[in-house]
Amino acid sequence: NKRLTVSDYFMFDIAWEVARKVGGIYTVLRSKAPVTVKEFCDHYALIGPYSAESSRSEFEALPQSELTQSVLEEIKNQHGIIVYFGRWLVEGYPRVFLIDVNSSRYNLPQWRNHLMKGFEAPSDDETNEAIIFGFQVAIFIKIFLEKSGEEFVITHFHEWLAAIGLIIIRRWSLRAATIFTTHATLIGRYLAAAGIDLYHNIERFDSEWEAGHRGIYQRHWIEKNAASMAHVFSTVSDITDYEAIHFLHRKADIIVPNGLTVQRFIALHEFQNLHLLYKNKIHEFIRGHFYGNLNFDLDNTLYFFTAGRYEFRNKGVDIFIESLYHLNHALKMKNSKTTIIAFIILPTKTNNFNMNSLQGQSLYRDLRETCNNTVSRLSDRLLDSLLHGKIPQGEDLLTAEEIVQLKRRVLAQSQRPGLPPIVTHNMLDEGDQVLQAIRKFELFNKPDDRVKVIYHPEFLSSVNPLLPLEYADFVRGCHLGVFASYYEPWGYTPAECTILGVPSVSSNLTGFANYLCKQIQSPEDHGIYIIDRRFRSYPESVQQLANVLSRFCSLDRRQRISLRNKTERLSELFDWEVLGENYSLARQKAINVISNEEMSPFYQPYIESKLQTEEILESTIQSKSNNIESDNESNNESNNESNNESNNESNNESNNES
Repeated sequence: NKRLTVSDYFMFDIAWEVARKVGGIYTVLRSKAPVTVKEFCDHYALIGPYSAESSRSEFEALPQSELTQSVLEEIKNQHGIIVYFGRWLVEGYPRVFLIDVNSSRYNLPQWRNHLMKGFEAPSDDETNEAIIFGFQVAIFIKIFLEKSGEEFVITHFHEWLAAIGLIIIRRWSLRAATIFTTHATLIGRYLAAAGIDLYHNIERFDSEWEAGHRGIYQRHWIEKNAASMAHVFSTVSDITDYEAIHFLHRKADIIVPNGLTVQRFIALHEFQNLHLLYKNKIHEFIRGHFYGNLNFDLDNTLYFFTAGRYEFRNKGVDIFIESLYHLNHALKMKNSKTTIIAFIILPTKTNNFNMNSLQGQSLYRDLRETCNNTVSRLSDRLLDSLLHGKIPQGEDLLTAEEIVQLKRRVLAQSQRPGLPPIVTHNMLDEGDQVLQAIRKFELFNKPDDRVKVIYHPEFLSSVNPLLPLEYADFVRGCHLGVFASYYEPWGYTPAECTILGVPSVSSNLTGFANYLCKQIQSPEDHGIYIIDRRFRSYPESVQQLANVLSRFCSLDRRQRISLRNKTERLSELFDWEVLGENYSLARQKAINVISNEEMSPFYQPYIESKLQTEEILESTIQSKSNNIESDNESNNESNNESNNESNNESNNESNNES
């Protein structure tokens, strides 16, 4: 009769990006895993689709417990669904069930008809995959409840791709407390990407018509129904909740901001030392990239950057590039000695590295090797001279041959043709929006430009031959991150900057900025600059961003160090140890709702009857057996045909011989 707490129940996170890096939800689940495992221990697991490619580096198979074995055998024998059980190889080491979507593909027509009869979209591959996965998850939860004997389980579904499982669970009246989190509404993302003024006209949009007009009606239907049917509906920010009210017609029961795993430093100078370490590594790249054109002082150079998914307008890349144009002009007018290197890290389609970029790095490495060898020999000569009690002169340190060699290096450097490249790779799309904007504002890395631009259209990696740094290390080495997004339901990039102690620019249309403004009074004093993109026009926002960048350039080294310290102190606001409490509250709400719902004398699942549920499952089993029978029949037919053919051939041969 002991009263159960939330952690006494079995808890499942269901998402398309479990052990599979596709987008931002991967980061949410991966970084949240340690605190969830800490709360639920072995009662927690994630469910996602199986990917052979991702599993090689993300998944480790485990021996199955008695319960797990009975569930997986039942789901395979009765429904033909193949499920892989093991651990996700991330911090926290959580259990995962990865379901092979292809093992149930033969059920797609029947399941799609059952779910969307009259408005199916057979050609929408993404929706088809979501339908198969959703039914598989519902069947898994049903069998798990039967085998475990649990009163009920907690299921948390992330985004529309996983949400069909929630819809089916509710239709089948399974004893599962359901939570649905939308990390961004489909209609909001599509309208913003189309360049439409979303937030000033949000009340005028008919979400059903917009979804049909943009060819995503079925996806929107899934998202909307999951939001309405979930015991608890949540979003990641107030700005997304504002969209959900208009597009999904339900206000969030709770806001669940996204967190990160925060690394604690014993002393403040530790992360400042890391900044210096990785800044010097970026210096190395810059020396190679600007080889032959390095006419600026690296000690008086600031590194700005923007990064994220390739969404030119939504991620604020357009406003960033235009503001760099104004900043360049302002610094020239002041005769400023400060140089800005602006990195744009947006992955898109490329055809290997730019030859000019590779050549610059190669020439720089040769020059570096020559200098190292010369210094080594010079050091030996200096030591020998001093041991003989003699102060060496210039001609005693460098030989004539070495001087000639150094002169040749200098001449080769000065004869390198053209300007430093603005992009590090060969682009497949010559009409690339980033390149077009850079060309429009003539940010060509000319000698007199105070703002230089480097477009790196690929994720950063420590094995990159040009810029061998992991993303987090690169961020640590920079001075300012710029993410003045027009559409950003949360905003992991400025949050990552914050926990790494790097000041950043965000906009008041991001979940990150909205959350932070509730926590502190003056974000700018802590190194978080917020651009108004909701109530100002585009040109006004551009000018505001240019002014912010200009003010940051005017800070001296001591002021920047102080600002980094203040930014790093905000990191605890984004720690999962703090933000994980919101997920715990969501789970408690879901348990309360399902408990009150089932105790109510008026409770009638708006769902199909148990008989209809059993009919669907029986037809699924029948489909599996029919598949097996048809395979057997085809095999028998082929065997009979081959036997008949061989008999006829042997008879003909014997007749001929006779």
